[in-house]
Amino acid sequence: MDCPSCGAENRAGAKFCKVCGTSLSLVCPNGHPVEAGAQFCDECGAAVRPPARATQAAVASSAPVSAAAPVPSGERRLVSVLFADLVGFTTLSESRDVEEVRELLSRYFDTCRRLITRYGGTVEKFIGDAVMAVWGTPVAREDDAERAVRAALELVDAVSAMGSSVGAPDLRARAGVLTGEAAVMIGGTTEGMVAGDLVNTASRVQSAAQPGTVFVGESTRRSSDASIVYEQAGTHTLKGKAEPMELWRAVRVIAGIGGNYKPTGLEPPFVGRDRELRQVKDLFHSAIEDKKAHLVSVIGIAGIGKSRLAWEFFKYIDGQADLIFWHRGRCLSYGEGVSYWALAEMVRMRAEIVEGEDQMSASAKLRTAVEQYVSDADERKWIEPRLAHLLGLEERAARDSEDLFAAWRVFFERLAEESPVVMVFEDMQWADSGLIEFIEYLTNWSRSYPIFVVTSGRPEFIERHPEWGAAKRAFTSLYLEPLPRDVMQEMLDGLVPGLGDEVRSKILDRAEGVPLYAVETVRMLLDKGLLQAQDNAYRVTGPIETLEVPETLHALIAARLDGLNEDERRTIQDASVLGKTFTAESVAALTGIEQAGMDAILGALVRKEVLALQTDFRSPESGQYGFLQDLVRRVAYETMSKKERKARHLAAAQLLEEAGGTDDDESVEVLASHYVEAYNAAPDAPDAAEIRGRARAALVGAGKRAASLASAVEARRYYEQALELAEDDGEGAALHEQAGQMAWIGGDIPGSKEHVETAREMYEKLGDDRGVARASSIYADVLRAGGRLEDAITIMKEAFEVLENEQPDESTGMLAAQLGRSLYFTGRVAESAEILERALSMAEKMLLPSVLAQGLNTKSLVLMSQTRPQEAILLLNHALQIALDNDLGEAAL
Repeated sequence: MDCPSCGAENRAGAKFCKVCGTSLSLVCPNGHPVEAGAQFCDECGAAVRPPARATQAAVASSAPVSAAAPVPSGERRLVSVLFADLVGFTTLSESRDVEEVRELLSRYFDTCRRLITRYGGTVEKFIGDAVMAVWGTPVAREDDAERAVRAALELVDAVSAMGSSVGAPDLRARAGVLTGEAAVMIGGTTEGMVAGDLVNTASRVQSAAQPGTVFVGESTRRSSDASIVYEQAGTHTLKGKAEPMELWRAVRVIAGIGGNYKPTGLEPPFVGRDRELRQVKDLFHSAIEDKKAHLVSVIGIAGIGKSRLAWEFFKYIDGQADLIFWHRGRCLSYGEGVSYWALAEMVRMRAEIVEGEDQMSASAKLRTAVEQYVSDADERKWIEPRLAHLLGLEERAARDSEDLFAAWRVFFERLAEESPVVMVFEDMQWADSGLIEFIEYLTNWSRSYPIFVVTSGRPEFIERHPEWGAAKRAFTSLYLEPLPRDVMQEMLDGLVPGLGDEVRSKILDRAEGVPLYAVETVRMLLDKGLLQAQDNAYRVTGPIETLEVPETLHALIAARLDGLNEDERRTIQDASVLGKTFTAESVAALTGIEQAGMDAILGALVRKEVLALQTDFRSPESGQYGFLQDLVRRVAYETMSKKERKARHLAAAQLLEEAGGTDDDESVEVLASHYVEAYNAAPDAPDAAEIRGRARAALVGAGKRAASLASAVEARRYYEQALELAEDDGEGAALHEQAGQMAWIGGDIPGSKEHVETAREMYEKLGDDRGVARASSIYADVLRAGGRLEDAITIMKEAFEVLENEQPDESTGMLAAQLGRSLYFTGRVAESAEILERALSMAEKMLLPSVLAQGLNTKSLVLMSQTRPQEAILLLNHALQIALDNDLGEAAL
């Protein structure tokens, strides 16, 4: 065909003139193709403008057209200029062979050309290791600025990946994009096609950017902020510019071209999946270049990022300059008549048939689509009724699936003859067998067409279809693992800057590497008004005290559990009662399933990624099973009725007791938790009092064990839990006393005071003088800590007189030792010595090493004050030896 602008001859089907760049296809202002001679677009009704200078060409002189190429002419145009430069390349060059450096630079240049061309730009020139590209000439698009920024972001990411692949992690690129008016040589194809201050300024903007970032000017930001997130980069003084310039850093793409399909809420940063996205992009372009169908299978648990990976790929595809036919379909988990539903969605999308459209209108649209993409009349007659059958627009009996498959395949092949085809099938775990068969048929038969198929599904899909992808040459499988904690934190910090460390840590603990879990928790906080959107991020507006499980997550996990078979589901529920980790033997005993059967069930749950098996022989939990996400365990537990929970907890407690669990065993804490949960599940049941007593006794045992291990905080927690189950004031007073003692040891003075004062009051009401004395001795410690030494001594004396007259114990001896020490420090040496002798006497009779060490220590001070240093040293050595022999570290100090 001849160019209407310059008259040059071009090949049939060309879109732009090879000489002057004039568009050869007639389109409306909104980009819809229209027929020759049309005055208005039949798609949107916009007035159609003829190709540039077409009228002039039509009435041009009949003189023969010169064969010489036209002389380039100058114009002023609105363009976007990209400057990119390598950082760290000079240092890299010094340490590598010249041939290796040349190959690396060539690879960089090829990458620049490829990416810039994909986004519709033109490489103007290379300057050393810098590149300059321009958008807006020879043909302008309304989204040139956005495409330039997309190309810049892609370029800096590609250079980072290239550096990592060649062992040069410090190799980075930085880029600057500026939009404005420049002098352009129309028809120019070499250096100098764009000139003006805009070019120089774009170079300066690039120089201001940090390695690995893209800086843009205000006009570029305004033109592209519908689909790209920006952050203020401050005001910069650029060389050669009289006034400082405000710059912005391009962060990430969040929508299609022009802001299409932009999420309604804020989108978290895309982190941790760069390698997978890059691999999908490379496979896609290989399929285009080789004109061969390729199938990519993405597998991962719910919420791991499969849909986000597809969304990022769509944004990339949508930003390309060339036309690409994108299709997306989701397999349904419910309803009837949903065979091939995802494929039908794709055909509806291509034919622009909306959900619920009447049959007559939908049939007309389908016919139009078939006529548009299938040129052969006989093929159209064959394809259309079979597509109508797929969409439920016609009732016909298919002879066999091969007949349907062939028609559907040919339709997409005809699309691929015009432009590359992308087909994304999501939620393959719910795919019907027919759809799976068609996807395999399509990728096996369409070997000479650029058809790129992406499927995503959960691990159970592979469990049910282990042969998936077998014997396929053009097949790639990607498996998405949970993200590392630091990557999750990066995502969370990008979404909610300024989130408190404690709340952030709780969210990360809950998410356990699953992005959706963290995002849904953030959305829950947003719904509660604790966060608000501001400056492309969420800001904290109030205190965040608790984190509940969002309903969205609960429903998601519950649906996943419902997909298990009966034995697997029952096992998961029983295991949730046992805790985050458990043994195969324990869950088998709880469920009553034989060990061999249980091993098979647990193996299936591991393959489905509900559970994991600890295989590290160095771990104390080696050979145990555990939930991959604690949220799964929590939801499984909450799906049981309270009656079921109670029965399972009691059964678990019985198993522990039969295994020999005692107060001296670490299992006492687990035993206590089972009895507490069993009681809470049915506090009004006839056997509730018995269960409550067992729970209280186990909690006291757990508190004693924790105290024996010097874990005062845990011991206090157990005693306080037991307090909630106390049946009378006597038990309550004793538990307050023990909790107060642990609070004192744990350094919580106000907490200790509160518990001890309550204990004293309760003992006084009961007339228990000994109990009052014990509590008073602890209260005296609180007074001493507050600097009220004389008040403390008075209370200690009163308590000691009561305790010494009754049956003394270790607490009596320690009280005497502390009283003697306090008297010494108030200058009452003689009184101190007398009390210390009584303390030492009790310690020797009752074999109390801690009291003996403390008493000897204080007595040595008394001897020093009496100028008897040799005797004091002997006592100190004796006290030290007792402390060391009995592992009394604090007393030894």
